[in-house]
Amino acid sequence: MKTLLLLRHAKSSWADPGRADHDRDLNARGEKAAPVMGRFLYKQNLIPDLVWCSTAQRTVQTVGLLGRSFANEAKVIYARDMYMATETALLKCLHQTHDEAATVLMVGHNPGLESFAMQLAGADENGLRDDMAAKYPTCALCQFEFDVDAWGDVGWGQGRLARFVKVRDLQADIASVTDNISSDGDSGSADT
Repeated sequence: MKTLLLLRHAKSSWADPGRADHDRDLNARGEKAAPVMGRFLYKQNLIPDLVWCSTAQRTVQTVGLLGRSFANEAKVIYARDMYMATETALLKCLHQTHDEAATVLMVGHNPGLESFAMQLAGADENGLRDDMAAKYPTCALCQFEFDVDAWGDVGWGQGRLARFVKVRDLQADIASVTDNISSDGDSGSADT
């Protein structure tokens, strides 16, 4: 059995229109959302053995903000091929994963990440596929289970979509992060 976690990067900033897309940072909302998702993953015991991460600044920051307790033992592979990758390129990365890793986290970008998730999903027994198809927002996470021993055996339509979580579903955690930041004297900034 293999577990795959697909996380779209947290919300990024468009404040500097001259900055290359690959180099865009997270905005204040994204900086608050990533630790919330990290705590959720930790509480659910969804700790990856390996993390695949695009080399874009916003994905690297997202992984860094998930929290040290979340995946301090996980090896992180930063792959330029994951930047704005197609579903086929993402599957190729996954197939290169060593089989000792039981749980893998991939942090990437839409539209490729959403398309990858849709292609992996088998029958929609719980309605989550429809939710995912409606909108895969920033910092949203899906969890797939595969009845395989090797990552190279994962194929289209074989995944059981176990959960699809949006940060807004974790509203109470977001409020506590916002309260902590406000008490530290950081006024934050408006989202774009």
